[in-house]
Amino acid sequence: MKIILGSDHAAFKVKEQIKAYLRSLGHDVTDAGTDNEKPCDYPDIAEKVARAVVKGEGDRGVLLCGTGIGMAMTANRIPGALAATVHDRVTAEAARKHTNANIFCAGAWVLPTGEIENCLKVFLETRFEGGRHDKRIAKILKLDKK
Repeated sequence: MKIILGSDHAAFKVKEQIKAYLRSLGHDVTDAGTDNEKPCDYPDIAEKVARAVVKGEGDRGVLLCGTGIGMAMTANRIPGALAATVHDRVTAEAARKHTNANIFCAGAWVLPTGEIENCLKVFLETRFEGGRHDKRIAKILKLDKK
């Protein structure tokens, strides 16, 4: 799977560990930044990752910041992006199974790196269930056109 990965300065060190983890699983990872711990604006990174995923340059996006909230809020402004802030394996699975999320967001201040890895593995391995969820996702995506 091709993954577009990004973080702000607060999660830079975690991003570097997650990048290595994803590659160890055999994924093709594109690093969208940031490249250091110098303060930067998370909306810039979130927009870059979300646009790449929506354009099909990656199968999934991964965004990391202090809490995951700002990244998700920003990514969800891009039409076609379905970003979910994940807190545990339950939310990781539901994000894919029920909402067909294409962008995983997590917080380096909220979860230890190992737990982010566990949640990310669940997220990447879970398929969208479809069925009754299709009409709900269609309603969400329709909002992009209003």
